[in-house]
Amino acid sequence: MNVVLLCRVSTNHQDYNRQVNELTEYCNKQGWTILRVFANKVSGAKKIEERHEIIDLIEFVKTNAVDKVICLEISRLGRNTLEALKVIQTLNEIGVCLHIKNYNLDTLVNGKVNPVSSLISTILLEIAQMERLTIAERMTSGRTQYIAKCKAEGKKMGRPASYRKSDEAMREQYSKEISLLKKGLSLRNIHAITGTSIMTIRKVRLMFINESETGK
Repeated sequence: MNVVLLCRVSTNHQDYNRQVNELTEYCNKQGWTILRVFANKVSGAKKIEERHEIIDLIEFVKTNAVDKVICLEISRLGRNTLEALKVIQTLNEIGVCLHIKNYNLDTLVNGKVNPVSSLISTILLEIAQMERLTIAERMTSGRTQYIAKCKAEGKKMGRPASYRKSDEAMREQYSKEISLLKKGLSLRNIHAITGTSIMTIRKVRLMFINESETGK
């Protein structure tokens, strides 16, 4: 049985190595051969077109003898129900089964769509999307309350007007982004590779351009 792993975390502060290690151990016990690992640090709410690991995975399974795509849980596929279901449908059409480890769930059985899996996957994805929306609402509510409290107490918000990260600190923190900019990659591609926001990459690019013009 040839398989590939699909792993994802939502932010740069998280690490997907735990998922890779757990799934690798699981596949070894099953006697499955791992052909490749597809992993990324990206929000699960992103569209398929914005997730390079999904695009690369689909292209890979189309041209290689892959039996299953293995993920730890359904939310690793995405937290946007429609987008995640698109991935499952695409894999079904190719004839590749998605195996969800924590539920021991296969989307295909003997090459045919598993109706039970389809129902459970949809329910789990809806729950994942609801969790994401709930977290976003709590964050917005907490921010609103904090702003109101600061205004009531006459406190100023944000960083001091004098705050500015040094160019040296920027170069050190965003060395990979600068390297990719020098190679001519687009902001969107750099964002997909590094997970750094496009707004931040724009700032880094501006610094890079300014330095180039001044001969630094």
